[in-house]
Amino acid sequence: MDNFAPPHPIGALAPTGIPLYQQVKQAVLTALASGEWNQGDAIPPEKVLAARFNVSIGTLRKAIDDLVSENILVRHQGRGTFVAEHAHNQHFFKFFRIARQDGKRSYPETRLQQFRRLRAGDEAREKLRLGAGAHVYEFINLLSLNGQNVMVDTVTVPESIFMGLDETLLRERNSTLYRFYQERFGVNVITTDEQVRIFAADQLHSRLLGVEPGQPLLDVRRVAYSYKMQAVEWRQSRVNVQEYEYIGHEAGDH
Repeated sequence: MDNFAPPHPIGALAPTGIPLYQQVKQAVLTALASGEWNQGDAIPPEKVLAARFNVSIGTLRKAIDDLVSENILVRHQGRGTFVAEHAHNQHFFKFFRIARQDGKRSYPETRLQQFRRLRAGDEAREKLRLGAGAHVYEFINLLSLNGQNVMVDTVTVPESIFMGLDETLLRERNSTLYRFYQERFGVNVITTDEQVRIFAADQLHSRLLGVEPGQPLLDVRRVAYSYKMQAVEWRQSRVNVQEYEYIGHEAGDH
């Protein structure tokens, strides 16, 4: 195996200059993006996948190891390898990076403030890689931690990916937002790109967070990506940092 001797099995890889395990990794991501395996599903055994891609077990395992380290797949001892799910666990805190200054990390309480469908502005089109005239859904959430209003999220998602999203669905969801994306729309957020800057509280944020207009807030600007680096969410989070802080990427995060 690993010699690409024709004929190739179904799904086998074509010769390129890219390391073979990276080709396998991308092939698995393509299968995930196409919906071949969904959240919580077990992927086929290593021997089956190795035969499918015409590679050795060692090459296949190296690709799977990468996907496990990136929290895209998860191994369960004695049961197999599964597509990761967003849940209330450490995987949640990979994406939620606000903590109290004494180090306490808590799950936020979220209250929807506004929902609307609109034509994407220039910034949203750029971040989400949308064409002219594309529509998006935009919603604003107020997040509380330990009984305090701490954070306002303005979230924008493409209508083409989240067709049918509405205010009722958002209000009635009983899970984290990224798990809701998975369960309702088959969208898996696997990584994010964030930039941090300062934002002077405007009237909206002053009212929701109970701060003086002009007070400096932390402004976390995030693009969330699914498989194959497809941009699926543009988010601006304004955070009152009087008692809270942003936790940077930790070891093992990707």
